Amino acid sequence: MILFCGRSNTALGQKIADYLGMKLGAARISRFPDGELMIKLEEDVRGRDVFIVQSTCTPVNESLMELLIFIDCARRASAKKITAVMPYYGYARQDRKDEGRTPITAKLTANLITTAGADRVLVMDLHANQIQGFFDIPVDNLQAEPVFSQHFTKMKIENLALVSPDVGNVKRARVYAQHLGGDLAIIDKRRVSGDEVETGHIIGDVKGKTVLMMDDMISTAGTVCSAAVLCKEHGAGRIMVGATHGVLCGPAAERIRNSPIDSLVVTDTIPIPQEIVEAIDNLTVLSISALMGEAIHRIHNNESVSSLFLR
Repeated sequence: MILFCGRSNTALGQKIADYLGMKLGAARISRFPDGELMIKLEEDVRGRDVFIVQSTCTPVNESLMELLIFIDCARRASAKKITAVMPYYGYARQDRKDEGRTPITAKLTANLITTAGADRVLVMDLHANQIQGFFDIPVDNLQAEPVFSQHFTKMKIENLALVSPDVGNVKRARVYAQHLGGDLAIIDKRRVSGDEVETGHIIGDVKGKTVLMMDDMISTAGTVCSAAVLCKEHGAGRIMVGATHGVLCGPAAERIRNSPIDSLVVTDTIPIPQEIVEAIDNLTVLSISALMGEAIHRIHNNESVSSLFLR
């Protein structure tokens, strides 16, 4: 087995390598004068099991192209098997046609990764589980829930209410409610645009309770901040928010800072810029490196990955 890491999340790649007790494979990434990427593997991969760690996060197109070139490079160097390890799968929100004349870019991305030569894909908390069906190769969709549940269990939270910030996240909230205890509530919302949402009302009771809202990603933070305000208006006490992918772009930092959110917890699937860390005082970043590393170990040794979900 050999593990390579692209430039989108080098810190996570190193942590995964440390968990596996191995060094990252050497690769030279350079540019032609016109900006085109050039990648040369400086390790022999012939007949080897190759894993390439690359989150397709900002800059999304650059990160995705780098991953595709990495895969093609390993395939042409006669790698035995290639696994694309994508802690964050970009373009996942474009998973269906919700109006005419629009693309399904999550499917296009899956086609590109498969055509480049990947034999398997390892991801973390896909925005929509059906994206697994966009691939004609095996997909392992890990859940960050064990990492979050361990963190919140240590806090020994009393009078907890798991609040789903929208109807689509009810299943996720129910899983956390089962593992952490507490009541379940749902917020009715309507998306006005790509960065603006309109919240309606709460189904359930949050008065006097510690609210925990879990989501797969926080982008501009419009959903969670509106939901937090609504919870406060309904008498909630402390408000905590967790999300696997801290995209945190645009007005996210300012919105969170000016919202009633008391603590925000994300994972390191996406590197958090230092200016965002400094702007959000109540931010905690958990690492999913052990979970990803264990999955890679099991894939390489043909062991069960689904057992990682059993608790």
